[in-house]
Amino acid sequence: MTVAWPATPEPPNPLEPRLGILAPGTVLQRIHSNQFRSNQFNPGPRGVGRVHFFGDPMVPVLYLAETREAALAETLLHDVPIRAPATLPRSIYANSVLAGLKLKRQLRIAEFFGLGLRALGIEATQLTDTPMENYPQTRKWAHAAHTAGFDGIGWMSKRDNSARAYMLFGDKVQEDFLEVLPESGLAFAAAEGFSWLVITCAPLKVDVLAR
Repeated sequence: MTVAWPATPEPPNPLEPRLGILAPGTVLQRIHSNQFRSNQFNPGPRGVGRVHFFGDPMVPVLYLAETREAALAETLLHDVPIRAPATLPRSIYANSVLAGLKLKRQLRIAEFFGLGLRALGIEATQLTDTPMENYPQTRKWAHAAHTAGFDGIGWMSKRDNSARAYMLFGDKVQEDFLEVLPESGLAFAAAEGFSWLVITCAPLKVDVLAR
């Protein structure tokens, strides 16, 4: 039986989302390809997703999460099957690194979670918990938040709904506003990073392949 997902409507104009504030000193987690610096925005257009890429010229983006686990869930485990047994191939994680980023200034976030969804008159299943077929529409909501002047958007991670995920707009937030914390770094191809990955994935019944 095929589940019918609700359609994603057009965003209102103007979009007036609930305002969330990320204070200076807040530390967020990022997992990213080692082809980027830890505070470098992805210029696109490769990897089009739920809330990126949009604009002309295209708006660069940077994804973060409240916790390391949520960052993992939203990136390396994104396409790993939920049902056990599951595996995480080395080809997925070998060129990825984890870093903690500390905010050096206040950021204004459009809240696409909690009562923020109610304020927008939309359900999570229409915006932040949709199939890929809805992505062309959900990107319009991110674009509308950008047009409304926000620094980024926040939502509850679909794959770890105990934590929030964030996307920042690269033409609103400068790299220098994101301080990379050296002691937070993990390269998953190295021993320490690989060990963390194995320990974190084991309770999830995901086998991290060494080769």
